[in-house]
Amino acid sequence: METSLQQHWETVYQTKTPQQVSWTEEVPAQSLAMIQALQLPKDAAIADIDGGDSKLVDHLLALGYSNLTVVDISAAALERAKARLGAAANQVHWVVSNVLDYQPAQPLALWHDRAAFHFLTDPADVQRYLQVLQQAVQGHVIIAAFSTDGPAKCSGLPVQQYHEGALCQLLSPVFDKLSCDQVTHVTPSAARQAFLYCGFRKRV
Repeated sequence: METSLQQHWETVYQTKTPQQVSWTEEVPAQSLAMIQALQLPKDAAIADIDGGDSKLVDHLLALGYSNLTVVDISAAALERAKARLGAAANQVHWVVSNVLDYQPAQPLALWHDRAAFHFLTDPADVQRYLQVLQQAVQGHVIIAAFSTDGPAKCSGLPVQQYHEGALCQLLSPVFDKLSCDQVTHVTPSAARQAFLYCGFRKRV
């Protein structure tokens, strides 16, 4: 399963341009607004989970954040991001890993996930994700998932849709909710997708 999942995403990133996939954002405005609202130190450890070739890292570098990690199951996705960034890619830690196996080199001040969580449709995988999250994070979490009005599939794979109560309940044993917003993402093909963005803080 691991190999087939990785191969699926390698194929996507090797055969499709950013304008041919639904998740492309020229400016990830909602993520940036939520991150900046946290007022983290510029050297805070931030990981973009399943970041692929997202431009979030570009914007965070431009804002002066200096301790950034991009994690993705697809090596091709990270290579594409590195090629886009050029020399600036040397300022970022790049990790090829399934999120369920990810172990950060240091405790994270922020875990940002706009791409991984809603692909976990097996309850055992959801629980494993939450275990990894709890172990990895000492600060904040931002998760964006398809809302109940969002698509049932993405890139040919089934997804799990979430409403605010269900998502918050999953994290509530360890994390306190800071905010939840319904956000409409307009894809490069002009389709509209309903997302739920929620921010959390780890309980001390």
